[in-house]
Amino acid sequence: METQTISEEYRKMQQELHQNPHYGIASLSFAPLVADVIRQTGARSVSDYGAGKKNLLKGLGEAGIGDIQYLPYDPAFPEYGAPQPADLVCCIDVLEHIEPELVDNVLAELARITTALGFFSIHMGPAGKVLPDGRNAHLIQKPSSWWLPRLTQHFEILQLQTHNTMGHGIWVIVKPKEAAL
Repeated sequence: METQTISEEYRKMQQELHQNPHYGIASLSFAPLVADVIRQTGARSVSDYGAGKKNLLKGLGEAGIGDIQYLPYDPAFPEYGAPQPADLVCCIDVLEHIEPELVDNVLAELARITTALGFFSIHMGPAGKVLPDGRNAHLIQKPSSWWLPRLTQHFEILQLQTHNTMGHGIWVIVKPKEAAL
């Protein structure tokens, strides 16, 4: 049985939010940083988890990264298919949107598809957008002290940086935990 990472009701809300052209644009501001990670590591494939309208691909192209296998996944866009393993898994401005009771399932799925490195950005405050049911679009508004124990259950953190790109948040570069001996 597949582990649930999003409820059907919430998936429909996300599809509705994605009709807004200003929703799902954070990856554009992170694309130059992701491009640097690709150049430094020689990653040949990128899994864009929570790809939205594929703005990361657009931003990578603008940053001079063209020859890469791009694997988008987003439950609001079922045509993208299932999450795919890649050298670099990007999850940009997504984790704070996950239903709180499913965040551990999503982190486990990210760990499953991360073959070498992950780049995750997490916004820690309220979003400027509201869900159709009236809730803030950032379902999880927690500090790094809440996120780090969850991340370290699945990953080793290689780098952590605070950022104010889209308000208050962090980004991390992670690698999968080594299999137990």
